[in-house]
Amino acid sequence: MKPRIIRRSVLGALAVASLSAGAALAADLQPLPDPKFNAKMAELGRHFFFDVRMSGDAALSCASCHDPAKGWGDGMALAKGYPASESFRNAPTLINATLKSRYLWDGRLEGGDAGTMSRDMITEANFMNMDGRLLQERIKQVPEYVALWETFKKNDDPNGMRVFNMIGEFMKTIRSKNVPFDKFKKGDESAMSAQAKAGYEVFKGKGNCVSCHNGPVGSDGNLHRTGVPENPHVIDDPQHGPLRHITMLRHYSTSGMPNYMAARTDVGFYAISKDKRDIGKFNTPSIRDLKYTAPYMHNGMFATLDQVIDFYDKGGSAGSELKPLGLTADEKGALKAFLLEGMSGDPVTVEIPKMPAYQARAFGKN
Repeated sequence: MKPRIIRRSVLGALAVASLSAGAALAADLQPLPDPKFNAKMAELGRHFFFDVRMSGDAALSCASCHDPAKGWGDGMALAKGYPASESFRNAPTLINATLKSRYLWDGRLEGGDAGTMSRDMITEANFMNMDGRLLQERIKQVPEYVALWETFKKNDDPNGMRVFNMIGEFMKTIRSKNVPFDKFKKGDESAMSAQAKAGYEVFKGKGNCVSCHNGPVGSDGNLHRTGVPENPHVIDDPQHGPLRHITMLRHYSTSGMPNYMAARTDVGFYAISKDKRDIGKFNTPSIRDLKYTAPYMHNGMFATLDQVIDFYDKGGSAGSELKPLGLTADEKGALKAFLLEGMSGDPVTVEIPKMPAYQARAFGKN
């Protein structure tokens, strides 16, 4: 399976136009569809997701950066990485992630293939640094996993890509739960408070948030330049800055970005497209379950939703596609209530499996 890397979207060229009030009239938020997944694959994927043996040094699991107790992120502005490395971006939540039309902050992978995203994160040197061949041999030495594998596919040895696909299948189960807005949209007027309803009107109207945050996930799946300030800790942090900068340069190098060694900022989708119009463009994040997913933005620059709303109200920063909104204090409060109360449901929890032990086993005849 090859990653479907997005070089440039025609819609990306229309990003500025999509921010107009006219575009907002045609868009709206929608309730989440019912999840569809293969239960046997997802059950195996649940075990693999929490197993540290999915990483090269057997110290990190997917849940190390995507912790259910932290909104399926890690609660930090900038994610950690494989030992002796640090990430230069925020660990995004996995809630509803498989419904997005683009994956990752720079939107470099098409949506709909969570298995490939899982593979890239698990095998990437600065994330989990796992070799797929070593991974499948580890799994073969865990009797519980072999038995579970047999329930899915008899007479078939575990292999790396199927493991990644199973983790992707499990990710389909990580969905928002009991969201007031979804109930409201289906006709339950009592599901949201009066303030949250007023905030929904700001969201659709004066705030024009809906032009980019629409559909079931609350994301248009496009790339936009909002002008979020650079996180100074990516470069200037005396302890972690050099490691983050190295990770950033390594990403630019493997993406084939020209003159990458001169980069000291996060260029976003430009590293993928090589089109200078894409400098500073990032994938539109979901607005669901914001109650649990702070800090916000691709680099975790905003610790609170108040900071996010103020930033958008001011029209972003220099070079942004945004325009000042002129929201009143009441309108800001209503918008916050809608996002935190109306669009956030119950905590998305899962039963964390106990990690089964190795048991050295031989297969076939020697």
